[in-house]
Amino acid sequence: MIERPSPNFSKRPPGFDVDLLLFHYTGMESCEAAIERLCDPESKVSAHYVIDEDGTVYSLVPEDATAWHAGVSCWEGKIGMNQRSIGIELVNPGHDHGYRPFPEAQMVAAIELAKGILERHPIPPRQVLAHGDVAPMRRQDPGELFDWKRLADEGIGLWPKKMDVEPIKGAIRDIQVALRTIGYCIPVDGEDTPIYRAMLETFQRHWYPKSVDGKADKGTRTMLAAVSVAVQAAMMAERVAKAD
Repeated sequence: MIERPSPNFSKRPPGFDVDLLLFHYTGMESCEAAIERLCDPESKVSAHYVIDEDGTVYSLVPEDATAWHAGVSCWEGKIGMNQRSIGIELVNPGHDHGYRPFPEAQMVAAIELAKGILERHPIPPRQVLAHGDVAPMRRQDPGELFDWKRLADEGIGLWPKKMDVEPIKGAIRDIQVALRTIGYCIPVDGEDTPIYRAMLETFQRHWYPKSVDGKADKGTRTMLAAVSVAVQAAMMAERVAKAD
């Protein structure tokens, strides 16, 4: 690991435990350009870690400090994810500059780094998320090419084990309720709005990348049901563990 300290951080406020791990892509043409921006005081952005495509890991902000990576964000009805999260930036040009698959060396490094973070912080699997999950109106990263299932198989994040579920009904309100159950900050109004379509597309990028179109086809609705069930089961297990 290479130390590249960024001046862009702040103290974590009292009462904020780290309970989210957010994955991003840099959306820039090179690793050095991304690190330069994340270390530029004028940019007012940063991340805890950057992972280059060759697997090199750069440490920019200590884990006990707040990095400025999530921006305007919301999850489970709470706003401002910076104070409660650790952010990992994966070097990738992103959708605006030639989005491409994440190389094997980069994925291996991401898995190793994330495992260490999860050992140090009480982050539940259901809260290993994409930047896009918490900021769907602004961000797409790390996008549909990121292998979330592989991470879950390594014990990082949540992926439904049971797919023999009935798909969520096609009514927009039912889909909104399921998205909200998972954690997405979406109003339940039954309306086909840009927010609704962005939330559904964001869900697809994470959970159902074969259909990233913001449309609720049967496959998307089945995965939505499976993820919703998995999240509810995880939350119940967490409550039981705390009670014990």
